[in-house]
Amino acid sequence: MIVFLTLLSVGTFAQTTETPQKFGYANFESIYAQMPESKQTENALKVHSEQLKAQLDAKYKEYQSKLDIYQKSASTMIDAVRQNSETELTQFQQNIQKFQQDAEASLQKKQGDLMQPIFAKIGKAIEDVAKENSFTYIFTAKSLSGDNILLYADEKYNVSTMVLKKMGVTPAPVVTTPATTVPAVKKPQ
Repeated sequence: MIVFLTLLSVGTFAQTTETPQKFGYANFESIYAQMPESKQTENALKVHSEQLKAQLDAKYKEYQSKLDIYQKSASTMIDAVRQNSETELTQFQQNIQKFQQDAEASLQKKQGDLMQPIFAKIGKAIEDVAKENSFTYIFTAKSLSGDNILLYADEKYNVSTMVLKKMGVTPAPVVTTPATTVPAVKKPQ
């Protein structure tokens, strides 16, 4: 019994001498949307996407032209020429599909290349804000995939404005409420 009371008092003493932990959260989407780099990134991705789409459209147009010629003259072609044309059209279709896959990969790589320095900048600003304001942990309101990380967050612990200011961005005016309830993640049915 004495050992138990001694351990209990040591545990209580350890808890009272420990520095209290301070938690905060940041809204990544809001921070990103207010950064000047976000508009530049979105524009660069849009231009890249439009270039890839133009190339794909040209390939479709060429394919359709060859298909039209084949369909108009297929009945008069000798078997060897018809088979050769069909093989060529099949290969052309496969090339278009490969181009689509390569274009998607290219767009994802471009997005990653453009976003990496922004993520690093936001991360550094969050780290600086945490250290300057003695936060033990800073969470994000949502993950990059859009899943909720916090099920409840008191607005007074939102450090997004401090992070924006740390990066030299003037935060947009925000309508604040005493507490914010983030909807719970829905279970798949």
